[in-house]
Amino acid sequence: MKITLIKGDGIGPEIADSVTEILYAAGVDIQWDVQTAGAEVAESEGSPLPQRVLDSVKQNKVALKTPVTTPIGKGFRSVNVQLRKELDLYANLRPCYNLPNIKTRYDNVDIVVVRENTEDLYAGIERKIDSDCAESIKRITRNASERIAEFAFDYAEKNNRKEVCVVTKANICKLSDGLFLESARNISKKHTGINFREILVDNCCMQLVQNPNQFDVLLLPNLYGDIVSDLCAGLIGGLGVAQGANIGENFAVFEPVHGSAPDIAGQNKANSTALLLSAVEMLNYINMPESAKRIKKALFDTLNSGIKTYDIGGNYLLTDYTKEIIARL
Repeated sequence: MKITLIKGDGIGPEIADSVTEILYAAGVDIQWDVQTAGAEVAESEGSPLPQRVLDSVKQNKVALKTPVTTPIGKGFRSVNVQLRKELDLYANLRPCYNLPNIKTRYDNVDIVVVRENTEDLYAGIERKIDSDCAESIKRITRNASERIAEFAFDYAEKNNRKEVCVVTKANICKLSDGLFLESARNISKKHTGINFREILVDNCCMQLVQNPNQFDVLLLPNLYGDIVSDLCAGLIGGLGVAQGANIGENFAVFEPVHGSAPDIAGQNKANSTALLLSAVEMLNYINMPESAKRIKKALFDTLNSGIKTYDIGGNYLLTDYTKEIIARL
C-alpha cells in the first residue's frame, strides 16, 4: 500500500526515520511517498505546503505527517490548518491514555478528544481595523457542528465508549457556541445508547485537573479542542506521547500533537512515541490491526523495561530507543 509521508521541520525528519524503521522491522507492507513541507520548503518553493504535497495525499488517501513549524504572529499560515481545509479533514481525533512506566499525577486516564477541525476562530478569518485594533471572526455552522457531533457519537458506539460530553462557552457565546451545543443535543437524540453530558470549557479544564477519570469522549469546537487536548496530553506524560489524527470523508492524516521542537533538532534527543502511536492508529484505519497490536505491544514492553527518552524521565537517545522497540517486536 502506498502512503504519503510528510517530513516537516525540526525533529520531524528524525522521528519519521524512527517510525518508518520500526514499521519496516514489523513487516508492514507500506510504500512511502515521501514529501517535504515547512519553513525550508517555503524558502525554496515559495510555499510551506506545495501543491505536490496535497496531490500526493489526494492520490494515496492516507498520510503520516511529522510536525511543521508555524511562525508566531507573522510569516506563513499554519500548514496544519491548510491541510485540514484543503482536504476537508473535519474531525480531529486525539486519544489520551496512560502509557506504561511513565510517571503522571493520575492513573487510568482514558479520554478521547474529538475536535471540530474546519471552522471557529481557528479558521483564521481576521482583519486589521486600524493600527491599534484587529478582529477575528468566530464562525460556527450547523452543518459542521452536526457532522462532528455525529462523528463523536459514532466513534463512541464503535469503540465501546459510554459517554460524549460536549464542551462550550455557550453561556457567553450564546449564538456561536450555542449553535454548536444545540447541534450536539440534536445528534445525541439519535444515539440513545450513549450518555450525553454538557459542560462549560472553563469548568471542564478545572475538572480535568481535579478528576480526569470522570471523562470519556470530549466533543469540542476547534479552538477549545486544541487547548483542551494539550491539557489532556499533560495528564499522560506530555506532548511527546500524545497522538493525533485528522479524518475526513475521503482522506486521513495521522500526526503527533506536539510541535517541531527546533531547540533539540539534530541532537538525537527527540521522542518518536507520539508519531509511533499515530502510526498505530493509522494501521488500524487501513485495516492492519495485527501489525498495530504488535507494534503497540513492543512499545509498551520497551517502556515497561525502563527504556525511555529524556522528556519522559529516561536517558535514551532516539536511535537507541528505536532499536530497543525493534528488538521487542
